[in-house]
Amino acid sequence: MNSSKKVAILGAGPMGLGVAFQLIKEGYQPVLFEADDRVGGMTACFDFGGIDIERYYHFHCTSDVDFFKVLKELNIDNQLIWINTKMGYWYNNQLQEWGNPFALLKFKGLSLIGKFRYGLHAFLSTKRNNWKSLEKIDARTWIQKWIGQEAYDVLWKNLFELKFYHYTENLSAPWIWSRIRRIGRSRENIFKEKLGYLKGGSNTLLYALKNYIEKNGGEVNLKSPIEKVIIENGAVKGLFIHGKRKDFNHVISTMPLPLFGKITPDLPDDILNKFKSKINIAVICIIVKLSKPLTENFWLNINDPEMDIPGIIEYSNLNPDVGHIAYIPYYMPRENFKFKDDDSVFKDKVHKYFKRINPDLRNEDILDIRVHRYAYAQPICQPNFMDTLPEERLPIEGLRAADTSFYYPEDRGISESLGYGRAMAKRAIQS
Repeated sequence: MNSSKKVAILGAGPMGLGVAFQLIKEGYQPVLFEADDRVGGMTACFDFGGIDIERYYHFHCTSDVDFFKVLKELNIDNQLIWINTKMGYWYNNQLQEWGNPFALLKFKGLSLIGKFRYGLHAFLSTKRNNWKSLEKIDARTWIQKWIGQEAYDVLWKNLFELKFYHYTENLSAPWIWSRIRRIGRSRENIFKEKLGYLKGGSNTLLYALKNYIEKNGGEVNLKSPIEKVIIENGAVKGLFIHGKRKDFNHVISTMPLPLFGKITPDLPDDILNKFKSKINIAVICIIVKLSKPLTENFWLNINDPEMDIPGIIEYSNLNPDVGHIAYIPYYMPRENFKFKDDDSVFKDKVHKYFKRINPDLRNEDILDIRVHRYAYAQPICQPNFMDTLPEERLPIEGLRAADTSFYYPEDRGISESLGYGRAMAKRAIQS
């Protein structure tokens, strides 16, 4: 990075905030541009009847090292609370315990050999560190080989097909393995899962970062969607925002790759095609306020032909400060017909599904329901995924771009985004 200290950052989610946080520490002046009316991206909160809570659920694991570092540097590490949480499985029209060896042994609807193969695979995945040998394998083939068709059909098939739809047959095995390992390693022991939450929710972190950036010479511009990145003579020269040109010699994008491709039409065609070819699926996330608990589980996997959801996250069984709150995420391709369904369709399903799981629940126990939609919620990572990514440092002087797919095989997460963003900032100033 040359002598100019002013750096434009596109996107004020955790990765963009991480870039800006590190640039401040290195003596630069970051200028963030965010299309939303608040910082945070998918971690952003909203006012749900007097409670500031995330639009999309979040939790923290004991392996989230980069997240812990930022909390400590901001002097808010005392706001992180750890809880022993429970998992459940709704299968064969009954709520069953899940998430530990005893629960697996007692599970109704799976043979003993199926239970053994499933448990062995989960144990070895948690212990595994090297994923390179899995890179050419698709996740479904990998899992079926280990646990068998019976256990796959009972425990995995519905989770895959109701989240990834027609992409199910071509998902990266390391990408799915990293999810198993992250949760598996966030345990006190094999019987107790341990997860964390921030007092005050993600806003505690987001606004500590925003305040730090602004107090130390940076800028955060909200409601500022980028219309075009200006490239002239092989170098970045600025941005078009609200029809006006703003000059910058350095631009770092943390936007979803397909969106970045739309605002950089002057990139070389081969690179532009890499951005445009990346696949993201959408999410419709329903958040429900209840007068009493639905279950005692934080995470409830679901395999039920009468329910078109893979699970329910009862967030208040992790964070009791929020009352009784549950999330129901519907992941799907944006072109799926359900993505255009009216909010009332999903609200009706909540009433039906919740009363099926807990027959004691009455209509009046469901106090409020909100529906949020995000078009670029989850990058789809396929086998050999790293070979398909563009380089972070583009062959345009002063221009870098990355999103959550760049820390593959890890799944998107606050800690990973913060860590990658800070590392990307360091690479930028060294170039």
